[in-house]
Amino acid sequence: MKILSVDTSATAASVALSEEGKLIGETFINTSLTHSQTLIPMVEQLLNNTKTEISDIDAIAVNAGPGSFTGVRIGVAAVKGLAFANNIPCVSVSTLESMAYNFLSTDCIVCAVMDARCSQVYNALFEIKNGVVTRLCDDRALSLDDLKNELLSVDGRIIIAGDGTDITCKYIGNEIKNAESAPVNLKYQRASSTALVAFEMINNGQTVSAQKLMPVYLRLPQAQRELNKKLGGRTK
Repeated sequence: MKILSVDTSATAASVALSEEGKLIGETFINTSLTHSQTLIPMVEQLLNNTKTEISDIDAIAVNAGPGSFTGVRIGVAAVKGLAFANNIPCVSVSTLESMAYNFLSTDCIVCAVMDARCSQVYNALFEIKNGVVTRLCDDRALSLDDLKNELLSVDGRIIIAGDGTDITCKYIGNEIKNAESAPVNLKYQRASSTALVAFEMINNGQTVSAQKLMPVYLRLPQAQRELNKKLGGRTK
C-alpha cells in the first residue's frame, strides 16, 4: 500500500511517500513562501523523483489540524482535490499525534505543542513505550499556565515538541526538571510521521472520502472570534 502524506499545518511544509510503513521519499522545507506556492510543486517533484504515478497511490494522508488556519485549509484542500479527481481514499491525521511518532525510538512522554497565540497552545500528551504510542488526552487548546500545572504532575522524561516548543519552554523555565526541548531535527511535524499514523489508521479502517475530509479546528478563527465578541457570542 502506497501512501502520499502531506503536512502544511504550520510554517514548515512537507510531503512524503511511503509503502507498507517504509519511507520511500520525503521533501521538507521551512521557508517564508506560502504553502499555496510550494505544496503542489513539492508533490509533483516527489512523485517524479520516485517514478510514481498518482494512480499508484492507495491513500492520501494529511495533518488536518490543529494548526495554522490558513495552512490547514491549504493542505486539506489540496488533498481533497487530488483524492477526488483520482478516487483515492483520505486519512485525516491529528497534527499533534503525528509529532509523537517522531520519537518512536525513545521511551518518554511527548508534549506536542503548537503556538495558538494569546498565551495558548494546541496540545496533546502521548506516552511512548517500546515503540508504541499511547494517547493520554484529547487534542485541546489551553493556556500555558494550565499546561505547566499539568506537566508538574507528570512523572518520567517529558520531551516538548512542535512550533510551540520555544514559548512553552520559556514559560515553564526551570520549574519542570524532567522536561526538555526536542532536538531540532525532531522538533517539527513531518509528513513521514503523518504516514506512520496513517498506516495504522488505514489498517483499522479509518479512512474517509475526499468529500468528507474536513479541517479540524480547536478554536474559531481570530476574525470570527472578534466578530462574535462584538456580537456577544462565542469567542473560543
